[in-house]
Amino acid sequence: MSSIWPAITSGPSPDFHCEPGPQQPPPPKESRLRKVLPAALTTPHENIYTIPNLLTVSRLIAAPFVGYCILHGYHGWALGLFAYAGVTDLLDGWIARKWNLGTVVGTIIDPLADKTLMTVLTVTLAMQGSLPVWLAVIILGRDVGLGISAIYYRWISLPPPKTFSRYWDFSLPSAEVRPTTISKYNTALQLGLMGLTTLAPVVPLDLATSLTVMQYVVATTTIWSGASYVYSKDAVKILSQPKEGDGDKPQ
Repeated sequence: MSSIWPAITSGPSPDFHCEPGPQQPPPPKESRLRKVLPAALTTPHENIYTIPNLLTVSRLIAAPFVGYCILHGYHGWALGLFAYAGVTDLLDGWIARKWNLGTVVGTIIDPLADKTLMTVLTVTLAMQGSLPVWLAVIILGRDVGLGISAIYYRWISLPPPKTFSRYWDFSLPSAEVRPTTISKYNTALQLGLMGLTTLAPVVPLDLATSLTVMQYVVATTTIWSGASYVYSKDAVKILSQPKEGDGDKPQ
């Protein structure tokens, strides 16, 4: 037994060699960068410094001057600035469509400029006694409600990280506002009423009857348009943000 045991134990040990499995290809460089870079650097930005947006901003700047002129009796200047706002409102939209310069921020600041001008005109004309207080309350109440809604949708649609500075960075598109049809008509009627009210002290005509009729029409369309944003599914569109890893998928 002793002569056999060494022969058995001293034999070559079996070779348990394991074949390596298939090698996984290294992740793409872009994928590694997406994991390293913060979301703030990978979120797409858009060019907001376009001619239509600059024209819109000029309307925003002109709005308080219109109010100042109304309160201090400079009706000619107020009417001229109001006309400038109307022309640029038409011009910026035409340029954006003609040369494909539309931006997401433009869909926000364009109605914002209209509402700023409308708010200034409503407040100052009501203070002057040219506009009924009850109509001013309806117009301003609707705009306050829409403003609160805009703040809410901007916050919930902002891509992470949600910070105060990124909230006010309008080159980060997050939500798109689409005015309803009745809202467009209402804006035109409101501006028409404000323009006619601003014009009344300048022309030697009695516009009292026309103004009264327009006031009731505007009150109706204002309430109707406010309700349309509540019941319309297409008024606000949340822009989809790329999820983590979406950039690695083949197109």
